[in-house]
Amino acid sequence: MKIINRNIGVKFKPYIIAEMSGNHNQSLELAFKIVEEAKKTGVDAIKLQTYTADTMTLNINKGAFFIKDKNNLWRGRNLYKLYNEAHTPWDWHHKIFEYAKKLGLTCFSSPFDESAVDFLEKLGVPAYKIASFENIHIPLIQQVAKTKKPIIISTGMATVSELNEAVSIVKEHNKNNLALLKCTSNYPANPKNTNLKTIPHMKELFNCEIGLSDHTLGIGVSVSSIAFGTTIIEKHFTLDRSMGGVDSKFSLEPKEMKQLVFEVKQAWQSIGKIYYGPTKDEKNSLIYRRSIYASKNIKKNQILTKNNIKVIRPGDGLHPRYWKEILGKKASTNIQEGKPIKFKFIKF
Repeated sequence: MKIINRNIGVKFKPYIIAEMSGNHNQSLELAFKIVEEAKKTGVDAIKLQTYTADTMTLNINKGAFFIKDKNNLWRGRNLYKLYNEAHTPWDWHHKIFEYAKKLGLTCFSSPFDESAVDFLEKLGVPAYKIASFENIHIPLIQQVAKTKKPIIISTGMATVSELNEAVSIVKEHNKNNLALLKCTSNYPANPKNTNLKTIPHMKELFNCEIGLSDHTLGIGVSVSSIAFGTTIIEKHFTLDRSMGGVDSKFSLEPKEMKQLVFEVKQAWQSIGKIYYGPTKDEKNSLIYRRSIYASKNIKKNQILTKNNIKVIRPGDGLHPRYWKEILGKKASTNIQEGKPIKFKFIKF
């Protein structure tokens, strides 16, 4: 998979996306600052969300339109007002895209309905992200797939059959530019519900790039996911959680995002290949392994015992595997204390 000129796959360092979401708090100046700080952290892309309250829901203040779940971060909020607060004004998009481009940072978005796709196409976005709550929005996925641009789909809540339906639609139009992100759609998410073991299984089922959209606190889950083969990491990003904002509680601050970029690269580099024995960099350390040395002066014909030879560091003497074999044998020559024991010094 490729977004602009950046290859994405297990052979390349993981592609990291900073999700701005509603953390701009309806300030374009703050949105620009988020783009600046994202660039400084070393992420590959900054992502927006493209919707309005009217394209998301109805302005009704009862029933399922009002959040009552006591475990929900946005409990007590009306959906319409929540989305109105969190949305990125459409007339900001071009300005943010251009500013990111000026800084050398890729910028794309998550459309939440067909009108958003039409709008983003006019802006020439390089890729699309389908949010978890939209992965069953078949008309939206069909329209995005027809653009033939790279598509990333979050898998939160989706069953295998639902994912298969979405993937089939995308592959019908765009076979090699699809990624699925393992996602748990709780905010914040509990690491116990992340189920990273699903990642290689998802790779096997759908034969596409697999990443992680991580809503847990901190960076541990994201870094761990690299060992399971993730090639994309998405994390929400804010300048300062104390500033508030609809997503601030589970967003990373700049220092944390920079640490994520560093640790994810370290984790990716550490996977390597199946290998035993000393690596090239370890060869100089072989000398500091244990071997058999004379711990006292030993005269010719004197018997080698635990009192005059030891298994110690460094490693110039006989391998410790010969310890029992040489105990009780006689020295064939004088051996000075601190001398590595060699077979030529022993009578057999």
